[in-house]
Amino acid sequence: MAAHKNPLQNQLLAALPDEEWQRWLPQLEWVNLPLGEVLYESGRTLSHVYFPTSTIVSLLYVMEDGASAEIAVVGREGVVGISLFMGGGSTPSRAVVQSAGEGWRLPAHLITDEFNRSAPVMHLMLRYTQALITQMAQTAVCNRHHSLDQQLCRWLLLSLDRLEGQELVMTQDLIANMLGVRREGVTEAALKLQRDGLIRYARGHITVLDRPGLEGRTCECYAVVKKEYDRLLSVKLAV
Repeated sequence: MAAHKNPLQNQLLAALPDEEWQRWLPQLEWVNLPLGEVLYESGRTLSHVYFPTSTIVSLLYVMEDGASAEIAVVGREGVVGISLFMGGGSTPSRAVVQSAGEGWRLPAHLITDEFNRSAPVMHLMLRYTQALITQMAQTAVCNRHHSLDQQLCRWLLLSLDRLEGQELVMTQDLIANMLGVRREGVTEAALKLQRDGLIRYARGHITVLDRPGLEGRTCECYAVVKKEYDRLLSVKLAV
């Protein structure tokens, strides 16, 4: 299997016990996930769960007037579609690919069956769900109490944690949509970070030049979320 099509690049799949992994492997389907693809819409019943390997998926809450804001991001550490194994079947959020890449998916009925039949699967997915809930809660607090500069730093760091390398392909319009703010605010905040030598931004490519500096500029929210993910999902990433 080619390295770039290895499902074990996803941390949850890598954490499966061998017995469960052998059952899952024949059912996993590789998928290409282009920028902007909608994996599920608000209120729709999900057909699959997705395990990203080289992509980031944004979970968005969409208002009646079409305005939206990001409530969480999912990358190679997690799974998109927790409502399936949690018993809800659908969710009021939308899942959109914010950084193009690849992943694997599993049919809805299979993840539900595995969650109900296997204690290791259930415990792993519940730990991940707790970590995701922490990210959602901290995002709400951050958006209410911290500056746009701090929010942008948090968002960049969380996104980088879910990808290889130090570069994101992302327009300012898309970042503004994710954060639920005006594009002009994102432009100003990004220019500040660039002037201080923390990032380089050009034609939709954001390269982090000084990660420690970026961590020093963000609020406590990033550390809270990272600590909880590390605590709950402390498994080695097999590639």
